[in-house]
Amino acid sequence: MLAVFNKGLVNPPEELRSPASLGSSKKPKLPQEILNDFSSSHPTNAFSVCFGDAALLAYSPSQNSHSKSQRLFCGYNDVHCIFLGSLNNLCSLNKQYGLSKGGDEAVFAIEAYRTLRDRGPYPAHQVLKDLDGDFGFVIYDAKAQNVFVALGANERVRLYWGIAGDGSAVISDNLAAIKESCAKSFAPFPTGCMFHSEEGLMSFEHPRRKMKAMPRIDSEGVMCGANFKVDVQSKITNMPRVGSEANWALGS
Repeated sequence: MLAVFNKGLVNPPEELRSPASLGSSKKPKLPQEILNDFSSSHPTNAFSVCFGDAALLAYSPSQNSHSKSQRLFCGYNDVHCIFLGSLNNLCSLNKQYGLSKGGDEAVFAIEAYRTLRDRGPYPAHQVLKDLDGDFGFVIYDAKAQNVFVALGANERVRLYWGIAGDGSAVISDNLAAIKESCAKSFAPFPTGCMFHSEEGLMSFEHPRRKMKAMPRIDSEGVMCGANFKVDVQSKITNMPRVGSEANWALGS
């Protein structure tokens, strides 16, 4: 899967930007080049949708629809989702949110996002902690111009993020593709964490702790984009919102 968001829409952490990308002969690519590479890598089943200059989403369906490593795409009422993995408690979640029991994980993610955005009483970190399974997803709300990304804590699903040549944020589950797209300006997306285009990066496993960037050196001894870890010594003074405005649209 692939998601690219314009710098005006998403401002990725500056620590993702490696100075080595500036001095290297291999430069980060532009979004259209990145999309062309993705389409070339999946010539028979690639699907993509562009939202002007703001965003693009692309994915190729899983070869095995029953695999736990499935990739799903769904779009409804200007909200689009790419979902990786599977949820063990999907049936109970659909029932809890009043959704059709036949809906898949991508449909659930969109409907849960819309419910919480519009009228939900629960903070996003609590909703994510209720998801049982291997998962990672990217949600783009084209109408509200919001981006929401989350990755489960068990490390069975991987996501990577980086910075394109024009400063756009790039997200993919393909490590080789993200290296090719972002040169040295990339890193693994941290497990047990969520990112919102307005609120930034936070841990939903440890919502009261701050995140810190850790320098990352590759096998060639070159500084790459930083890893992000929970700072166990820190504490966020403001409690996460729990009222009617605490929802996925606000990120906490």
